[in-house]
Amino acid sequence: KQDGGMNRVLGTFGLTMLGIGAIVGTGIFVLTGVAAANYSGPALIISFIIAALACGCAALCYAEFAAMVPVAGSAYTYGYVALGEFWAWVIGWDLILEYAFAVSAVAIGWSGYFNNILCVIAFINIHGVRQSATVNNIIVGIKLAVVALFLALGFSHVDAANWVPFMPYGWSGVFAGASIIFFAYIGFDAVSTAAEEVKNPQKDLPRGIILSLIICTVLYIAVSAVLTGMVPYLEFKTTAAPVAFALQAVGYHWGAAAISVGAICGLTSVLLVMSFGQSRVLFVMSRDGLLPKFFGHVHPKYKTPARSSMLVCVVTAITAGFLPINIVAEMTNIGTLCAFIIVSAAVIVLRKKNPNQVRAFKCPLVPLVPLLAIAFCGVLIYMLPLVTQIRFVVWLLLGLAIYFGYGYNHSIISQARRGQLGAAPIPGTAAPAEQGVHEGHPANH
Repeated sequence: KQDGGMNRVLGTFGLTMLGIGAIVGTGIFVLTGVAAANYSGPALIISFIIAALACGCAALCYAEFAAMVPVAGSAYTYGYVALGEFWAWVIGWDLILEYAFAVSAVAIGWSGYFNNILCVIAFINIHGVRQSATVNNIIVGIKLAVVALFLALGFSHVDAANWVPFMPYGWSGVFAGASIIFFAYIGFDAVSTAAEEVKNPQKDLPRGIILSLIICTVLYIAVSAVLTGMVPYLEFKTTAAPVAFALQAVGYHWGAAAISVGAICGLTSVLLVMSFGQSRVLFVMSRDGLLPKFFGHVHPKYKTPARSSMLVCVVTAITAGFLPINIVAEMTNIGTLCAFIIVSAAVIVLRKKNPNQVRAFKCPLVPLVPLLAIAFCGVLIYMLPLVTQIRFVVWLLLGLAIYFGYGYNHSIISQARRGQLGAAPIPGTAAPAEQGVHEGHPANH
């Protein structure tokens, strides 16, 4: 079945695997060592729990919108429906930062493999969502098997003495560690970018978002506990591959080699899903007139936004080539945290503006859960370096210049105001207003 120019082929399993594919990667295979050695120590477990709480609250907000507005574009579309065009642009600009820099951060880890692998990733994304999902499912299966292998081998070598002192850098270190390893959770929101390629979005999207986050949180906590129990946390200062390093330290050299293969698979799936998400956000922003029509082109054969996929390939390659990984990762974090805050606020706003809206999935305990998401994300933004916060402000100012210089005058809302469209469109969908986003939901202009 085709809808909106793209094929609806994904179900709950495919979406969950898509989410795991985006989440499990750099977090387990790289950032665990960095955060343990420099910020959290063995209390890395608590850092992961704090980051998970922030993401969990935000995920419930995402799930409500994903079921209510099953349209590609993720947080951009949700912001558009609840808050209007301006805030939609802000959140879309955040998502461009999140996905492009996340792909670049992972690509930097690929080093010499990067130039060869990225064109393959672009080809898979262009060829079709079914092919992307199939490749992702295979890769996710491999890396989950590798994570299970690490836990099985490492559990018997855990020494409780390595967990003392448990919190060597204090609570400030734990929260600073959470702001760094937050990068490990980025990706569950990529599930919602596939809304127009899902068979039953009202049910499958919330399930895919929540299941992928739960599974990955359990894996992260288990791996961080075993990892810091196997090797004293300070030893991770000397390695960029902490999981393989820990297995080598206890004599499992073959296990370290297997983990390295899994790490490559993990990074590949993150590249695939993040590139997928970025191209879909550009596609929807173009369809709404906020970006040039070039980005909204759907390939006539493969039914994918091929031009956006190629652009993502080129831009992320350049970013990875010229920026160090710490800057790229921190910018990814702050862009994502800001997007989470806006989506959480949008849930509260839309509950007030349209309380009778049909919601296939409802975020529980509103406004408490959205407010907790806003608070958690705000604290993590505060814990990021000042220079990262300044760079983010500059990025937002650049985005505002593009919006007022192009997007405001070319958007479908602007065209409707000028009488150039027969009917005012639904924000984020490019559909006539009289159709409604979902039964019972009037358009917000």
